[in-house]
Amino acid sequence: MPQKVIVLVSGGMDSVVALYHAHKQYEVVAGLSFNYGSKHNHQEIPCAAWHCDRLRIRHRVVTLDFMENLFKSSLLRGGAKIPNGHYEEKTMQQTVVPFRNGILLAIAGGYADSIGAQGVVIAAHAGDHTIYPDCRKEFMDAMNEALKLGTYGHIQVLGQFVNLTKSWFVSRGHELGVDFTKTWSCYKGDAIHCGVCGTCVERREAFIQAKVDDPTVYASTDPIPPKP
Repeated sequence: MPQKVIVLVSGGMDSVVALYHAHKQYEVVAGLSFNYGSKHNHQEIPCAAWHCDRLRIRHRVVTLDFMENLFKSSLLRGGAKIPNGHYEEKTMQQTVVPFRNGILLAIAGGYADSIGAQGVVIAAHAGDHTIYPDCRKEFMDAMNEALKLGTYGHIQVLGQFVNLTKSWFVSRGHELGVDFTKTWSCYKGDAIHCGVCGTCVERREAFIQAKVDDPTVYASTDPIPPKP
């Protein structure tokens, strides 16, 4: 079992809860964020920094502008409009950034090996499986094997959340005293959460399922669309 870990912390709700959860389990030596040109990076990353500061964890930001310049995704600045609707609808595939988690985990693995950490925590969960191929257990297992074989420190990918739901993150975050107002989900990246894009719908649904009051301010609270 690793003792020292780094946590991939975007500033989204899942990764922030993963940060707090890992803080209870391990010595978290760094929180790692990536500015890769998404429409909402400017909203997410300050949230990641806020929580790392609260927990007195070193926060590092890696700029990956090549992803914005070379990759095709609605999530990236200059990409198509972010679709509204349920997060499992096929249109949400437009928001996939190709091999994003593979790239982030590779960088995190190298960083972990450089600073004497033994593991990398990532918050990918069951709600991501339908749309994002690089959030599935098979992928996490393969990346775990690659990092173990490719580093002297035999770095492990700690994807312990891969079979859990987003509502679990709400419940666990509530238990740990996470300030959810200092987390960001909306892919559109406007001043407040839109409430109708796939990630906003997933966030709203998770609070309802967890039976925890949602402190998020949404531009729209129209009824949640049915699962396709």
